[in-house]
Amino acid sequence: MTETTTSNANRIYRIGIDVGGTNTDAALLDSDLRCVHKVKVHTTADVNEGIVEAVRLLLQESGVNGSDIRYAMLGTTHCTNAIVERKHLGRVGLIRIGAPATTAVPPLAGWDESLRAAVGPHSYIASGGYEYDGRKIANLDEEEIAELCRRMSGEVDAVAVCGVFAPVNREQEKRAGEIVREVLGADMPVTYSSEIGSIGLLERENASVLNAALLQVIAGVVQGFEKALNGFGIDAQLYICQNDGTLMKSEYALRYPILTIACGPTNSIRGAAHLSGLSDALVVDIGGTTTDIGVLVQGFPRQSSAAVDIGGIRTNFRMPDILSIGLGGGTIVRLDDAGGVTVGPDSVGYELTKRARIFGGDTLTATDVAVKLGRAAWPGTNADAVDEVVCGKADAVMQQSLEDAIDRMKTSADPVDVILVGGGSLLVPETLAGASRIIRPDNYDAANAIGAALGLVSGESERIYSLDDWSYDDVIRDAKESAMNEAAAAGANPETLEIVSVEDIPIAYLPGNALLVKVKAAGKL
Repeated sequence: MTETTTSNANRIYRIGIDVGGTNTDAALLDSDLRCVHKVKVHTTADVNEGIVEAVRLLLQESGVNGSDIRYAMLGTTHCTNAIVERKHLGRVGLIRIGAPATTAVPPLAGWDESLRAAVGPHSYIASGGYEYDGRKIANLDEEEIAELCRRMSGEVDAVAVCGVFAPVNREQEKRAGEIVREVLGADMPVTYSSEIGSIGLLERENASVLNAALLQVIAGVVQGFEKALNGFGIDAQLYICQNDGTLMKSEYALRYPILTIACGPTNSIRGAAHLSGLSDALVVDIGGTTTDIGVLVQGFPRQSSAAVDIGGIRTNFRMPDILSIGLGGGTIVRLDDAGGVTVGPDSVGYELTKRARIFGGDTLTATDVAVKLGRAAWPGTNADAVDEVVCGKADAVMQQSLEDAIDRMKTSADPVDVILVGGGSLLVPETLAGASRIIRPDNYDAANAIGAALGLVSGESERIYSLDDWSYDDVIRDAKESAMNEAAAAGANPETLEIVSVEDIPIAYLPGNALLVKVKAAGKL
């Protein structure tokens, strides 16, 4: 009895914030991970203003004291936007350790001129590199590295170091990084490719350069978030959302900002799992502009097995397997000359309450359709302004588009559970082809912010081993230890760590019984 009283008197809260393209969502969770209050505000041009407004409303409407909030989690589009818009990126010096083996393909191959110009002209290939099993291709020339650094002096904000098969043996990368700091200063940020991507050289190199270019962006995000919280008397441990549905300490995010890319959809997937109680299902997140469809596997988003393009640049670090289609609450519906209907992909976005027909505007939207067909009710709207026949046609098009997208994400023809989240999920009827159940849980419209606040921290290991030198059991043990160390470094409590997944793939094209092993570990804050 005493324990219950104490626990209520010293209730600990956490805030989850997810910044989307249309709205910024915030949710307040108690120590039992129940949603106490949620708010939704428009995302502003300066996203920090939207974050401050969301926190202000959350505290004002919930009545919770800011001093009782111990954890604050942020899922943000800052880094994605910086790459897509080519803005606010830092200047990066790239040293590829791979001569003479990799000189046929220059660094930053495939980059467009706008992005090359943003990161600057300093990219070089130096002697060195390893074979897949860790044997040297060539020695590192330390004087050559020092000379390349002198060329960059005063012209770069960060340096990326990328070695051939560095994930197998990091020694040359680490030594090159030491030389960088000896020449350019101890405070020069260095990104090591072996800590960012997997085996493929060019994709790992691209991801490393992007990570280095984003270091200033994420520093501004963390500082802005801290300032917003401190303004309300919140002294909380800060965590930033990763794109695998877990969290990392803000200090870890300052080193690996690339891991925040695409965290929005994964927040929704994690939130859907928590709200529905399901660990395996398809998650359909419908916002104001797009629908993102992902797959829950053992409570976590399914990861993409293919190389992923970010802002037109091919990378190979971990990313969620997400399918996005142009369907949301603000999606524009049009009539064609033949009397047919087209839906999207463009949207009125945050101008929905000005431009939609039911609000007196002149644009027919997906929300108009949902209200007219009785799926959603909105006070003060005029459903008579919308033609029911047109809405019926538009609904059929939207339903077909969703069913096709769901079919593309399934791994078999069998029906699957579908969890609907996001404010736009009211567009969806009670049944869909290919879905065994349609589940719309409580607080579905704040699943992204709730997902951001859930406190699991993860780490991953991905490495090629030679079974000529290791036993299989030793390989798996080493990979698990590496993943658990990464999770602990990101902020997980070592005593709560568990192995979430283990995947091993024989590499037939490499000699020596080569085995690629991928392991993910996760634990509580």
